[in-house]
Amino acid sequence: MKIVIAGGTGFLGTALARHLAAQSHDITILTRTASPATPASAAFRQTTWVPDGTTGAWAAALQGAGAIVNLAGESIAARRWSAEQKTRIRQSRVLATRSLVAAARETGVPTIVSGSAVGYYGDCGDETLTEASPAGHDFLASVCRDWEHEAAAANTHSRVALIRTGIVLDRRAGALQKMITPFFLGAGGPIGSGRQYMPWIHLADWVRLAAFAVCSEGARGPINATSPNPVTNAQFSKALGHAMHRPSFVPAPAFALRLALGEMAEALLLSGQRALPARATDLGFTFRFADLDAALANIFAPARSRAI
Repeated sequence: MKIVIAGGTGFLGTALARHLAAQSHDITILTRTASPATPASAAFRQTTWVPDGTTGAWAAALQGAGAIVNLAGESIAARRWSAEQKTRIRQSRVLATRSLVAAARETGVPTIVSGSAVGYYGDCGDETLTEASPAGHDFLASVCRDWEHEAAAANTHSRVALIRTGIVLDRRAGALQKMITPFFLGAGGPIGSGRQYMPWIHLADWVRLAAFAVCSEGARGPINATSPNPVTNAQFSKALGHAMHRPSFVPAPAFALRLALGEMAEALLLSGQRALPARATDLGFTFRFADLDAALANIFAPARSRAI
């Protein structure tokens, strides 16, 4: 199948593109700037696009595609959340999705797998959340609502799956890479109270679930990309310290994080979601790493032994 990935040069997009190419799919990556870091293979064609809410000459790259995977969007943790940065975060997702939906309509692409996040639910304490749970009311929840609303516009002409991603674990990139340094220095530990839930997922399982959504006709609507066993931040810190053979008892005070990062600290570090992958389970998807200790053991194993 020809599969077009928007945001295919990022952390998740690169891993997914490699996985799909290994399954003999024909991959085209939409990128704002052609990147030499993209694997040099005939399976990874690049097309430069302008995701401004409209289509353009780049839409020709979608001709004959069986699916689009939409992972485009400004990083939510790239810099402190000024009013301008919050606008960039929202608009980068909304406009890119609007462009892809319009291009899919023009070219007849039957499947769209669009990114979202468990931030959709807002901070719900220890309440168990599934795809049927309502949206929250904070900034990230509103971004996810707008993002998903744009993708849902394609329901009239395409099958649409919405991947609500949790914290994707891989030692080379993403959130875990940033967590590792304090633990190496012996300064790792819980963040704030440590009671906030962390809806984590191993990168290998995220990639497999995204590929499953691309190829499974029953995969429609929201799908939580999270392990069946979310843990609190305190539990995660203890497991990470054990996996790294480092102490895990030095807390990061909430007030210091709020002072350093402002609103972003509350949304990304001090709150969480106890989100379960109910829809993935119903569809028959099986997680390779449902247990955090096993996931971390794999992630910190020698490179030749890792799952991805």
